[in-house]
Amino acid sequence: MRPPPPIDAAAEPPRRPNVLRRLYAWVLAWADTPYGTGALAGISFAESSFFPIPPDVLQIALSVARPRRSFFYAAVSTLASVAGGLLGWAIGHLFWESTSGFFFDYVPGFTRERFGHVQELYLGHAFLTIFSAAFTPIPYKVFTIAAGVFGVPLPVLALASLLGRGARFFAVGTCIFFLGPRVKEWLDRYFEWATLVLLVLGIGGFVAIKFLL
Repeated sequence: MRPPPPIDAAAEPPRRPNVLRRLYAWVLAWADTPYGTGALAGISFAESSFFPIPPDVLQIALSVARPRRSFFYAAVSTLASVAGGLLGWAIGHLFWESTSGFFFDYVPGFTRERFGHVQELYLGHAFLTIFSAAFTPIPYKVFTIAAGVFGVPLPVLALASLLGRGARFFAVGTCIFFLGPRVKEWLDRYFEWATLVLLVLGIGGFVAIKFLL
């Protein structure tokens, strides 16, 4: 009996991209359809509570194709994302209330006393914490859900989200509106780092004013 012929590595079928890469490609694909604006709203809404791909990806693609509508797409991303943040708050609040935190009693290291301490810290800096998560690559959805768990007032969540998400998405829109498609590569590569630097500088400025005055 002859042995099977050796497998040619070059003839092997290409590996399928992982789930996140497929989702990324799926999000981008909406830019080439008549439903791009609706998809942007839906993805911005979902990303605030559970969807893993940020809406910036689609917003940039849509804005590059139609730079004059850059601010419109920024507004769509902002408003839908803030609405999604309210859903995240409801998920955290209702899940915690309905289970009375029962699930978390089985998390190693969790105690009611520690939860209370973290809650005090979160509530004491809720606005800045949510704003930071809304503006930077920090997972915003984690903080919208945590806001519901800790009972952050909805007006605080809404205002911090509106300012943070608005600053983020309108920064993208402004870059594309004034600089055109050539800025896309820079946004894809450096925008997340730029938001972190701006946040650090902003917080540093507030701290400096507090100590100097």
